[in-house]
Amino acid sequence: MSKSPGKKKKSTLSKKPDFDLRAFLDTGGAAGKVISFKRSNVIYSQGDSAKSVMYIQQGGVKLSVINQKGKEAVVAILGPGNFFGEGSLAGQAVCMATATATSPTSVLFIEKKEMMRLLREEHALSDVFISHMLTRNIRIEEDLIDQLFNSSEKRLARTLLLLARYGKENETHGVIPKVSQETLAEMIGATRSRVNFFMNKFRKLGFIKYNGGLRINTSLLSVVLHD
Repeated sequence: MSKSPGKKKKSTLSKKPDFDLRAFLDTGGAAGKVISFKRSNVIYSQGDSAKSVMYIQQGGVKLSVINQKGKEAVVAILGPGNFFGEGSLAGQAVCMATATATSPTSVLFIEKKEMMRLLREEHALSDVFISHMLTRNIRIEEDLIDQLFNSSEKRLARTLLLLARYGKENETHGVIPKVSQETLAEMIGATRSRVNFFMNKFRKLGFIKYNGGLRINTSLLSVVLHD
């Protein structure tokens, strides 16, 4: 007589839940200080001492640099869940950019020593932070290629899609934070008049819509993908 197959034992090990970075930091997982900023408030200036890593709880932050001739360039627009000021961990003594709040913003300041401790002891946090740094690196490389090889129209379309956070999981898509055409021009290396021309063109084609904010349609991808 053949043996009837036995029932498989259910594993007594429960699946470890995914690490929730936002919940960890927003509920005091890191010793730090939360500071609120009004729109246009400077969080730190280019040349200030770099002593902390910052995490955006709500609102938005613009990172910009100014050269010796006084010309400003916007290098990033960040939103909730983003870190900035990471250069202090790599030994940067001063801030390389100016950080400005683009809307009412709450920022968690984590001192360098505390952040180093967290990265050593909280492995899940360390994994997420490394992923964040790699993603930022890739973005910088893509931005450089974009500036070198793409037209200002394509650069604007790509920037709008990135601001709308298309391709990011667990994010509200389609509506971008309040950003002026001057800021967009600084981000893509073009004049405000060129940005205005392309924004009007995108609106007429149905790629964007002004309705209680700037809404971005996924069809704008056609501009980026078109040769």
